[in-house]
Amino acid sequence: MQNHPVFFDNDPQSEASTLNLGPTHPATHGVFQNVLQIDGERILSGVSTIGYIHRAFEKIAEHRPYYQITPLTDRLNYCSSPINNMGWHMTVEKLAGIKTPKRVDYMRIIIMELARIADHIVCNAILGVDTGALTGFTYMMQWREKIYEIYEEVCGSRLTTNIGRIGGFERNFNHIAFAKIRSFVKEYPAVLKEFESLFNRNRIFVDRTRGVAPVTPETALSYSWSGPILRATGIDYDVRAMEPYSSYEDFDFEVPVGDNGDVYSRFLVRNEEMWQSLRLIEQALNKIEKEPSDIFHADVPEFFLPPKEEVYNNMEALIYHFKIVMGEVEVPATELYHAVEGANGELGFYLVSDGGRSPYRLHFRRPSFINYQMYAPMSAGMLLSDAIINMSSLNVIAGELDA
Repeated sequence: MQNHPVFFDNDPQSEASTLNLGPTHPATHGVFQNVLQIDGERILSGVSTIGYIHRAFEKIAEHRPYYQITPLTDRLNYCSSPINNMGWHMTVEKLAGIKTPKRVDYMRIIIMELARIADHIVCNAILGVDTGALTGFTYMMQWREKIYEIYEEVCGSRLTTNIGRIGGFERNFNHIAFAKIRSFVKEYPAVLKEFESLFNRNRIFVDRTRGVAPVTPETALSYSWSGPILRATGIDYDVRAMEPYSSYEDFDFEVPVGDNGDVYSRFLVRNEEMWQSLRLIEQALNKIEKEPSDIFHADVPEFFLPPKEEVYNNMEALIYHFKIVMGEVEVPATELYHAVEGANGELGFYLVSDGGRSPYRLHFRRPSFINYQMYAPMSAGMLLSDAIINMSSLNVIAGELDA
């Protein structure tokens, strides 16, 4: 208490007590802490504390060649790591002036939208658990597993995928991967509809979430919110629509918005975004059929590791392999910012290059870090049980809090 005199009442006559919510607690959804002053079950004030899993991503990245930074981005929002990977690859492509083929763009959209669905499954299903409804969680996790099986078919990994490469993908999607994607797109709508029927008009769930932690558009903007929680307040800002990347401008989709920015609105917005993601994947599958089937990478040999058989038998391939592995690829000396629509909001990469083998400076704009700063002020006056649900609806991922 002595460390937070501004927030806590040190009056010995006060009946308020201090509660540590976290750093390791089932309700915190990650390793972070809220020191709360409560009067009974009602929160009077609080202080949020982060830094428990500080891994120095940005400083590590500044000592790695560009193509070796992808595994670091995996560990930001690990519930939708492919979006982080693609965002980083596009940042380097912007730096190096690389233009990716349309088929690569469409393949990326498929993977990114599958990642968005997987992330929203986690958020909304766990929100149900925190309100006492376990059935939706146990049902939906089976379908997140199917998305992980698609990742596994594409790149051999599941959670931290290291999927894709600067300029495209390491390998083409095989027929099994496409079959699994089409099967998911065909079967998941009925599952999502059933999930919505469990919650959207469930009296207990609606009473627990509607009107809890409402946020006005003005307040959300003043805290630099983005993503589903901003759109739940009624603001239709989506990076995919406002600053299209990866050929999103070729697609027809809507940006779902809510009405009063409460927990229930955030739940509904994420559900609707899953429908829109399915819509985008279907369009991407149709567009891919019109593109040459053997293209999965831009023609940039200075960034794409050549096949081993070529390295062993071709001098030029051996040279490129050496330059890529040793980080000797030349890049312009400049600074730039590139953002993608992550599952939790605007995921940005601010890159300063001095022309060297590694970034001179790299900063990740992690949406959870930005969104979470409002949690303690929001919690004041709230019941502790509602504060747990509010945290669930923000979908704070600890990997994005610490950099």
